[in-house]
Amino acid sequence: MENQDMYKKPVTLKNILRFAVPTIAMTVFMSFYTMVDGLFVSNLIGTDALSAINLTAPIIQLVTAISTMLATGGSAVIMKKMGEQKGNEAKEDFTFLILVNVVVGIIMCIFGYLAMQHIFAGMNLSTDIEHYCIEYLSRYLIFTVPILLMNNFTLYMIASEKAALSFICSVAGGVLNIILDYMLIAVFDLGISGAAIATGLGYSVTAVVGLFVFSQKRNLLHFKKPVFRFKVLINAVTNGCSEMATALVTGIITMMFNWTMLHYVGENGVAAVTIIMYVLMFASSLYTGYAYGVAPMLSFYHGEQNHEKLKKLVMISFKVIAFICVITVIVSFVLTKPLVSVFARPDNPVYDLAVTGNRICTIALFFIGFNIFTSGMFTALSNGVVSAILACSRSFVFMLITMIVLPLLLGVNGIWLATPVAELMALILSVFVFLKYKKKYGY
Repeated sequence: MENQDMYKKPVTLKNILRFAVPTIAMTVFMSFYTMVDGLFVSNLIGTDALSAINLTAPIIQLVTAISTMLATGGSAVIMKKMGEQKGNEAKEDFTFLILVNVVVGIIMCIFGYLAMQHIFAGMNLSTDIEHYCIEYLSRYLIFTVPILLMNNFTLYMIASEKAALSFICSVAGGVLNIILDYMLIAVFDLGISGAAIATGLGYSVTAVVGLFVFSQKRNLLHFKKPVFRFKVLINAVTNGCSEMATALVTGIITMMFNWTMLHYVGENGVAAVTIIMYVLMFASSLYTGYAYGVAPMLSFYHGEQNHEKLKKLVMISFKVIAFICVITVIVSFVLTKPLVSVFARPDNPVYDLAVTGNRICTIALFFIGFNIFTSGMFTALSNGVVSAILACSRSFVFMLITMIVLPLLLGVNGIWLATPVAELMALILSVFVFLKYKKKYGY
């Protein structure tokens, strides 16, 4: 098939980057959406509103978790079938899984509106921050279905050799988000509601373009009369459960960070955590983008049992990740103060907290990339169980241990050290699992 020519080419750094670079840029822009919200909110409304965005993060992460599970798991299942030359069946499954996303999005939106008042009322927040939380989330939930479709179409565009288009959509969404953030907050005075609406509309760009693109039959993947295959849904959920676990427990860990900071420092600590998470999220998006970019290649080579290409792809990938690792660590250390000053002025007590926290948390960037890629690799190889173990251990088990123990021993600095120590523990597990399954998959 002509559209599969890219998968037939030799595995070289140049060919890998043709997949990965647009995807890296895309995920950077996706993370940029949230950072732009924080930038405008902190400067035009205040750090209380910035704290509120962080406090809504666990609920938003639930939406992200479900969409990521269906997107990554579904992509792995479908591209494996493409490698097995089952094109028509793959297109039927693709359409079916997109419809599942729409239904799930509607259900999640309804439950979100029913639950949010009770959630924030039980957190003992100040009246202003609780109001900000409800206002932001109530607008954000309107876009639940477009957000699910955006996450799915992003990966399916990559799998269909349209990574450049996916990148363009992300850039367009990011630019729209920036413009709308300023217009809705500064010009029309919609406050934190404007930030939520701007983000939702930015995400919707990829969703709208995806509906148009996948309606065209000339594409490698396109909509076809769906066939309900329960096994396909189960496989997609199983394969993507690790990514869901990562997104879901990120929300849980965010709550833990918030509660711990409220205990040790107060609401200024929550604002500082928000800034640090923006920096880590931006750096992590580079690794996530690369993992997403090469995932269809991993799945395709696994499907056609091409161990030589699979092995070469994995080895080159580790070299690329090591290079990105060095760059992100250096940049984060050198630019700590300028990065923090974008969100908080030096005379704000949040500033010193965030500067110290960022310098300590930057250590985690030595390990994050390898952990993200290893987990994503097993998802692409249709081994969702191993991927889930890696993701859950990294994002929840190890973080839970370090978040409980280190603050008791080191106070606030222990909170910042929790992430680097947890990532180091996850790296050890990733190396063990990688070596254990090396012979089985032939990488």
